Amino acid sequence: MGSIADLIPKDKIYFTIGEISRLAQIPAYTLRYWESELGSLRPVRLEGGHRRYNRKDLEMILRIKELRYQKHFTLTGVKKWLHPLRRATEESAKTDSDGAQSKDLLQESKKEIRELLKLVQD
Repeated sequence: MGSIADLIPKDKIYFTIGEISRLAQIPAYTLRYWESELGSLRPVRLEGGHRRYNRKDLEMILRIKELRYQKHFTLTGVKKWLHPLRRATEESAKTDSDGAQSKDLLQESKKEIRELLKLVQD
């Protein structure tokens, strides 16, 4: 069996909490808990409050999973380990081109709407 990277669709930019839960093999309620407790995991929120995770979020989730379940870190330990990563991630987000995340989310949303329209029209 290949790595999780082989399971991720190449053309997909954003993922729902259900997709992330399935890929990472972690219950959605655990992902929401980690999001509230760790602070480093911040998926994009749509107007309706739905979460949209990107590939970097998935990588962070897999790293947190490894730290918690394989290396037996406490959540406090994970938080300390992630602190330097959070600062680096925030800095890279500031230097990213303005609106790049929003543009990607908009493109993904348009794609989903087109797919829904096709289903309705058939």
